Amino acid sequence: MLASTAQAEPVELTGQAVQGGVLFGQAPAGSEVTWNDLVLPISDEGRFVFGLSKDATASTTLKVRLPDGKDWEKKITPTVREFEIQRIDGLDQSRVTPPPEVMERIANDAYLARKARETISEHVAFDEPFIWPVKGRITGVYGAQRILNGEPRAPHWGVDIAAPTGTPVMAPAAGIVALVHKDMYFSGGTLFIDHGHGLMSAFLHLDDIHVEAGEWVDQGQSVASVGSTGRSTGPHLDWRVSWRDVRVDAQLLVEGVD
Repeated sequence: MLASTAQAEPVELTGQAVQGGVLFGQAPAGSEVTWNDLVLPISDEGRFVFGLSKDATASTTLKVRLPDGKDWEKKITPTVREFEIQRIDGLDQSRVTPPPEVMERIANDAYLARKARETISEHVAFDEPFIWPVKGRITGVYGAQRILNGEPRAPHWGVDIAAPTGTPVMAPAAGIVALVHKDMYFSGGTLFIDHGHGLMSAFLHLDDIHVEAGEWVDQGQSVASVGSTGRSTGPHLDWRVSWRDVRVDAQLLVEGVD
């Protein structure tokens, strides 16, 4: 856990300064914020957010130009984590090595997801503690190297939560529905919620979706139900979070790191 900076500091940072972590900032209203040479959006109240990738190791500098013209800087050095190796067998082999005839569908799914993650909205729905979208046994974690039917695949980017089909999925924070898709090839029923400033939740393998694109949802609102659609061996929710194009660890938003 990255502790809040001292009371006398003009900028406060909270969150997880680890690989896959999300950092939340509070600066004086009217400040300008730059991280890793990227100008970050900042709310009228001085709130901002940014994320660290799974592979982040190098130190970066957060720079804040205060309203009085003075500069404030802080070096961010992510803590390195060890990630699991997870073997999953019994999958439909066509969902592990897709046949040529579905490649166009997969590419279109990826395009829609990528365009949704490019949304950089001004609202700050992320400015509240996140809650679990569903309660259940955790069966998969962020960053785990996946071995699917004996074949190495990309790391897992979400936290998998086992729950019966039909279990309500709650919005972990407020936001705007950025994407609704009833049947993506890998992720099945898919829902994205935009929490503001590029921070986005994705919910995969859904049985049903109760909201529409462009709709505002409140924290704790039932937005969908757990399913086992797409590439799945049983009913569960795969909850993923990204900041812009950086995949971050959703689990860190609701609990600390051991």
